[in-house]
Amino acid sequence: MSWGYLEDASGAKGHADKICVPKDEAELLDMLAQAAHEKAPVTIAGGGSGLTGGRVPFGGWLISMEKFRRLDIVTGKASAGAGITLHELHAAAKSTGQFYPPDPTETMAFVGGTIACNSSGSRSFMYGATRRWVERLRVALPSGEILDVRRGDAIPFDVPLIPQPAAGKHSCGYPLRPGMDWIDLFTGAEGTLGIVLEAELKLLPNPRALLNGIIFFPSDEAALDALDTWREVPGLRMLEYVDDPALRMIEQRYPDVPANARAALIMEHIVDEEGADLDRWAVRLAATGAFEEKSWFGSTDVDRERFRKFRHALPETSLAIAQKNGFPSLGSDFSVPIEKNREMFQFYRQHMDLIMPGHYCIFGHVGDAHPHVNMMPTTQAEFDAGMDALVMFARKAVSLGGSVAAEHGLGKRKAKFLPLQYSAEQIEAMKAVKRRFDPDWRFGRGTLFELSA
Repeated sequence: MSWGYLEDASGAKGHADKICVPKDEAELLDMLAQAAHEKAPVTIAGGGSGLTGGRVPFGGWLISMEKFRRLDIVTGKASAGAGITLHELHAAAKSTGQFYPPDPTETMAFVGGTIACNSSGSRSFMYGATRRWVERLRVALPSGEILDVRRGDAIPFDVPLIPQPAAGKHSCGYPLRPGMDWIDLFTGAEGTLGIVLEAELKLLPNPRALLNGIIFFPSDEAALDALDTWREVPGLRMLEYVDDPALRMIEQRYPDVPANARAALIMEHIVDEEGADLDRWAVRLAATGAFEEKSWFGSTDVDRERFRKFRHALPETSLAIAQKNGFPSLGSDFSVPIEKNREMFQFYRQHMDLIMPGHYCIFGHVGDAHPHVNMMPTTQAEFDAGMDALVMFARKAVSLGGSVAAEHGLGKRKAKFLPLQYSAEQIEAMKAVKRRFDPDWRFGRGTLFELSA
């Protein structure tokens, strides 16, 4: 799916005084100099797959990074321009027997955008988020200065320690700490401090053998019991959850989903080549009451692509239904500590059954205690109730030690959640960093910090 320059996948739409598509760094710097002279706000645009409106301008200039297309692969690393898509990066790495660990669902996302949001994806269960895999960044600042920094290069100014939540996944605000490096500051800053031009990213050798599965269960409880048991399985790269409404939502596209399945777990496991791990999985399935004969397993690239498309069909279909109903997408991106997963899950389910029965589903990164609640309102009353629910869910996640933005960032649509995560003093410390780079508050205006900032 492609999006115009003035919208993104969330359905947010904006307007711009000028749309700029620089062909190279020199042209970009000329544009930044002119924008600075005119004191024009600047919004940086990636591929448009974001769900928070961060790349959607509300006036000022939009600068698209689509022509920053250099891609070089060597052993252990990739040098990628901001406009390279994840699909291109994954394919190029694969051709050399390597892979890039972060795997956000939308593979047409630009590398620059995934760095801006500190994206993660299903393999974050083993490999964590984007920040962990960035070794070097080339960044254009609002002033037109170029920074070329490597992992370990410390920022040359003092910042306070801002405690981070206990959840395993978190991408909300600047993770300030004394002695922090440039990479950690720019990754996840959502384009509010500068423009990522190019990145050096770590690659890993492809595993020798993988087992993939979509495992169906008779109930949510059975799936969640299995989840709690399987989290500790060595070599497990992915552990995703799909609820019954989500299965029913896509069953026309996948008629071989068992009719009596009420939940599923999607897993990917680095296995031995002697077959012992396959025997262990047979034992695990029998112990959990999973539908062993009706579940899907595979070990080839074709199997993995089929399962990837199944996983991708979930957000794609829920978004299409919401838009067909005439409303923007409403989805959660909250994470909590692992031990609070069931409490948060039950909180979601109980409230959604009250306000939007039959018009929502839950799926996603439950291995990280980070499932997505996807709402498909059919009336304005349901939409309004969903908006209120997101605030309630955000407060609940924070109360459990969690995050209001696990992988999508806050953008413009969710900037109101920042004060739920941090105190006024902590937010002011972040703003002080932004003013250091952008004293006129021109870059990413309204993103991360609300327009009244």
